[in-house]
Amino acid sequence: MSIVTNLRQADIFYELTTTQLELIASICEERHYQTNELIFAEKTTGDELYVIVNGVVNIEVDPSVVSGDKAQKSYTITTMRRGQSFGEIALVDEGLRSAAARSAQHDTHLIVIPRDKLMLLCDTYPPLGYRLMRNLAADLAMKIRNTDLQVRERLYWSHEQTS
Repeated sequence: MSIVTNLRQADIFYELTTTQLELIASICEERHYQTNELIFAEKTTGDELYVIVNGVVNIEVDPSVVSGDKAQKSYTITTMRRGQSFGEIALVDEGLRSAAARSAQHDTHLIVIPRDKLMLLCDTYPPLGYRLMRNLAADLAMKIRNTDLQVRERLYWSHEQTS
């Protein structure tokens, strides 16, 4: 399958034209990861957006960052599959990665999009940039709502257990 076909399946590229997808495909790289292979670590700099073509990726946080207890192992906050994207926060704020990403399946196939080249495309082709940024904002909003729901569930269950 072509990179354009794979990009078309990702929510963040919703309503992009074939020409716009071809422009994005021209700056992409493909990578393959094996089970339990680290894609990127939490608290590292990031400048790439990832789209899952095939496989499964766990997004993990290190509880010791908050608790200080180094004995605690990483906690999977979400599992992502084909058509989903991750790493977009580093595209927006150029800050440190807020979580780690780890392949959870043999031969996980990712499309990798470098920030600098993607931003140049967005600046050069404003309709592409507008639509992509709108889609990224919608995707991030959905992820924030999901995280908010998880936090509320944890608070509810911890409150129920102490009552």
